[in-house]
Amino acid sequence: MSESITVDVFNHLVGLAALELAPDQADYLRTQLNHQLKVIDELKAIPLDENVPINLHGVPYEKAASALPREDIHKPFPDPRSILAQSPQVDGGYIIVPDIPHTTLK
Repeated sequence: MSESITVDVFNHLVGLAALELAPDQADYLRTQLNHQLKVIDELKAIPLDENVPINLHGVPYEKAASALPREDIHKPFPDPRSILAQSPQVDGGYIIVPDIPHTTLK
């Protein structure tokens, strides 16, 4: 496995998510996440030809049976200034969002 989630990194993520986990729950979850990372590494190691057609759950896409995945098309919003005009605080074309202090959940 190329990388794993260390106890320190896991504890940092738990803090960011404001979760409260018992030590056995934290150990179990970190172990499961590391197992998932290991499986992802195994899947990455499978050599695939770039011309392999797209499949969904092992079933090929057929035009008659299912729609093809849509193409991602960049469509900029026509008038971003109208959005900024509605914001209570703007700086340099960016909406300013106030900090929300961390509070302990009960």
